[in-house]
Amino acid sequence: MPESTVYVNAVVFDGLGDAPRHDAFAVRGERFLAIGSADEVRAAAGVDATEVDLDGAFVMPGVIEAHAHLSMFGHAQGKVQLRDCTTVEQIQQRLLEARRANPEATRIEGVSWLFDALPEGVAQPTAAMLDAVIDDIPVFLDANDLHSTWANSAALRAVGIDRNTADPIGGEVVRGKDGEPTGFLLETAALRLVLPYLDSIATDHERDAYLARAFDSYLQAGVTGAVDMGMGESALTTLRRLLDRDGRLPFPVSAHWLIGSTGDATADLAQVERAVQLRDELAAERTPWLRVVGIKLILDGVIDACTAAMVRPYADGTNADPIWSREAVMPVAIAADRAGLQLAMHAIGDAASALAVDIAAACEQANGADASRRPRIEHLESVTPETVARMRAHGVVASMQPVHCDPAILDNWMAVLGDRRAENGFPWNWFRDDEVPLALGTDAPTAPHEALHNLYIAMSGRSALDPKLAPYHPERAFTAAQALAAATSGAAFAGRMDSEYGRIAPGFYANAAVLDVDPFSRPADDLLSASVLLTLVHGDVAYRAPAARDR
Repeated sequence: MPESTVYVNAVVFDGLGDAPRHDAFAVRGERFLAIGSADEVRAAAGVDATEVDLDGAFVMPGVIEAHAHLSMFGHAQGKVQLRDCTTVEQIQQRLLEARRANPEATRIEGVSWLFDALPEGVAQPTAAMLDAVIDDIPVFLDANDLHSTWANSAALRAVGIDRNTADPIGGEVVRGKDGEPTGFLLETAALRLVLPYLDSIATDHERDAYLARAFDSYLQAGVTGAVDMGMGESALTTLRRLLDRDGRLPFPVSAHWLIGSTGDATADLAQVERAVQLRDELAAERTPWLRVVGIKLILDGVIDACTAAMVRPYADGTNADPIWSREAVMPVAIAADRAGLQLAMHAIGDAASALAVDIAAACEQANGADASRRPRIEHLESVTPETVARMRAHGVVASMQPVHCDPAILDNWMAVLGDRRAENGFPWNWFRDDEVPLALGTDAPTAPHEALHNLYIAMSGRSALDPKLAPYHPERAFTAAQALAAATSGAAFAGRMDSEYGRIAPGFYANAAVLDVDPFSRPADDLLSASVLLTLVHGDVAYRAPAARDR
């Protein structure tokens, strides 16, 4: 029989928003054995159990990152960080510093620039702005939302983008009046032109390093599982290589296979067949560490770039169509749903979220009602009350990211909407009031990955990047119980893994995070300086903070 460990002198939250707190729990092997009072837990574990005194620390189920991009996140950590740059001049200086630090570099990659950094009256960046400081090697800069890429002229040449390059479905190579690319690539123009090029020149060693950085960062943040939203061939190959090497992953990963609109119905359905094949291959291996559970459909873009599909136009009179047409997406979604794959649909604009519910309803009509289906809509930044009510009626889960409404990054978001919609964004309370299941994640690297900062924003509406800023509609905020449940048991429910993950309860996998702050008894502000002391994954200590070692 595996050895047991009893953890005592703690405040233990089991993952359910209405559950009482306990003061001890026990682990046997990979799973939780008991939770309750110290005496109850000791009795369940037996006299030979090892005992660990947590010195009054707070314990919660390990956070399940409900919307992750593991390889992309790890890759982004090695790029030039631009989120704090407020002008183009600051971005240019940051790039020059990176070039001086590595004069032999053959390219420079940056991430997280904000539209607010552009000069007043300038809506889009240009290659000329980058050529002014670096024109001899390619420069690729991902926007903060990762839905567009800013490239210099050398980068355009390296990828082979010129005046004759066709716009892919759902994307745009922005061009000047002369027909030449300006250096700004929107949506699928970045996804299908730039990303394949960068992936083609990456080595297996680099891909392994991306994953290692992502796993390490998440474990330090108390994350013990992730739903990877947008899995592709190279990322899955890298995960499988790590699994083959170690026999496990640092924590369990569930993957949604990214399916893009090709304009060819047969090719679109072939992508579903590939997802089914991979799902079945991994299921045959009977591993808890890696699963393909569904497909990801990107229905629209982002509000900041005016590429999210809205019911009414933006402040400048423009609007965007969904990336997938209704005619193209329905057969794909119905086929995936029929095969038992879960649907995850990126929908930021209110027109896109309405389409997403239409898709869920069409699957229900074609394939029959099934409570285990749990289709998900990702982001839901602008949504109507009618759509929220329909989500409840069709069993659709809301997967949202509080870090996306950090007040420090909302100025441009609100300005491009320009009306009441700017004040009705991220309406968490609507979903709670209509009892729509909620899962909270971060979508790193489109936003900071720190789980405790994400919870702080959820519980306060305030900025983790600049706490001095006024909050964005704090009346909509979560209570501590609601926020922690949405990041643990709620995320597990959304990921269809709630029978084994997301709770501290007998029989569940022993994934937990130990904090030095109790969110139930301390102000939300304390989460900004809080630390994860210990992270358990399948019963093993996966991360131990220096402070915990000292204690």
